[in-house]
Amino acid sequence: MSKVLDELLALLALEKIEEGLFRGQSQDLGLRAVFGGQVMGQALSAAKQTVASDRQVHSFHSYFLRPGDANRPIVYDVENIRDGQTVSTRRVKAIQGGKPIFYLNASFQVEADGFEHQIAMPAGITPPEQLKSELELVRPYEQQIPPALRDKIMCEKPIEIRPVTLVDPIRPDVHEPLRHVWFKANGQMPDDQRVHKYLLAYASDFHFLFTALQPHGVSYWEPDMQVATIDHSMWFHRDFRLDDWLLYVVDSPSASAGRGLVRGQFFTRDGVLVASTAQEGVIRRRG
Repeated sequence: MSKVLDELLALLALEKIEEGLFRGQSQDLGLRAVFGGQVMGQALSAAKQTVASDRQVHSFHSYFLRPGDANRPIVYDVENIRDGQTVSTRRVKAIQGGKPIFYLNASFQVEADGFEHQIAMPAGITPPEQLKSELELVRPYEQQIPPALRDKIMCEKPIEIRPVTLVDPIRPDVHEPLRHVWFKANGQMPDDQRVHKYLLAYASDFHFLFTALQPHGVSYWEPDMQVATIDHSMWFHRDFRLDDWLLYVVDSPSASAGRGLVRGQFFTRDGVLVASTAQEGVIRRRG
């Protein structure tokens, strides 16, 4: 396991304060606030610690209420809504400075048999071995990256990301609202599926809302742009390993009233659909 992946897994593991109450440290990615994926991953990690190990998360729905401070820890208060015969429900409140900044509702289920079908993975996608990493692709733009972000972007990452097509982050052209991106943990992961799932929740916030900007040819790095998540939902369909490559297929069906909607699907490299995502966020110019 790489050092950066080990540090991220430690960040998501959380400190137990007392029953149903956990504390997580924050990670500064050079953004204006705590990275949304961190809060989702930590909240899901907190919830799973209160659920029997034979119950796996199959969905969560979350709302971001206030920006989090990347220099302060976050407390996660887990409420046991219900434990049924096969399904458990938890509500998690993330608190910073005495105020809630985020809520997550998650549902966990024992393994069950049933009907099976899925959509097909897009055909003709370049395999990850033939692509450059995001770090390699961004290196020519290094001096144009805002100074507050530069060191955070130009460093080794716990999640290796390989875009099939890179959108110019500084002066983007107009593109259809569609992205194909390969994801993989930077190192070997433990076997616990629960860890793979809360780490995928963390990763699912990368390359997501920015897809809604592509039809407009604007960069999220422009000083007057406001880009922030309002809500994020995720469904886990099948088991997977995040230390194997997953393809993230993201599209944006609509933007209106200062908000953009994005949807995503994660596929294994052999075409198995393992998770789906949806997010709405603010995308507008300030002022």
